[in-house]
Amino acid sequence: MPVLVITGTGTEVGKTVVTAALAATALAAGRSVAVLKAAQTGVRPDEAGDAEEVARLAGAVTTAELARYPDPLAPATAARRAGRAPVHPHEVAERAAKLATEHDLVLVEGAGGLLVRFDAAGGTLADAAALLSAPVLVVASAGLGTLNVTELTARELRGRGLDLAGVVIGSWPAEPDLASRCNLLDLPDVTGVPLLGAVPAGAGALPPAGFRASAPHWLAPRLEGTWDAETFRVREAPRR
Repeated sequence: MPVLVITGTGTEVGKTVVTAALAATALAAGRSVAVLKAAQTGVRPDEAGDAEEVARLAGAVTTAELARYPDPLAPATAARRAGRAPVHPHEVAERAAKLATEHDLVLVEGAGGLLVRFDAAGGTLADAAALLSAPVLVVASAGLGTLNVTELTARELRGRGLDLAGVVIGSWPAEPDLASRCNLLDLPDVTGVPLLGAVPAGAGALPPAGFRASAPHWLAPRLEGTWDAETFRVREAPRR
């Protein structure tokens, strides 16, 4: 998959850390990687954005950012408030396609969830994925409430004829509650796709060397890692 689109079931679910883990794992496998942040919001011009955070954690990746807006809002709203041009899905697709001619893997990270609007016309990350014919990886939270939003995201992707690559839990707690442990069994059931990883909570605070060494152990072989869903479920899921 030369281009992989990463979306979340909402904000603060761990998209950037999962993107960094994907990049680190691909780099460890000897692949060249580019990370494209479609629209960065809530960050000043002199601050590091999500793409830079991926590079800090993962290592030598090419980073690209189409637009940056200061307010921590949906891209279309943030662009309007800033009086700046919005990002359009075709621009995301064009930049990703160009990066794919120069790299083995391009990771396109969205903002918030799948249908967060980029522009006034209602363009979304889903539209960019369709233009690219790229698979979409969904990053979900672990606990109570995740089943509904993850299933809705999966249904929307299928309704648009898009390839749902799988689900990664973006922040697996050190002491998971009952809902989190049951969700290991229920997420594949409600989405119809496998769990492809679970990134430990706080992984983004690891030193970069530790993050890079650990990242392959958080992702399944389909994502070039060594994480085994069945072994993880047996260890973490409730018996009944």
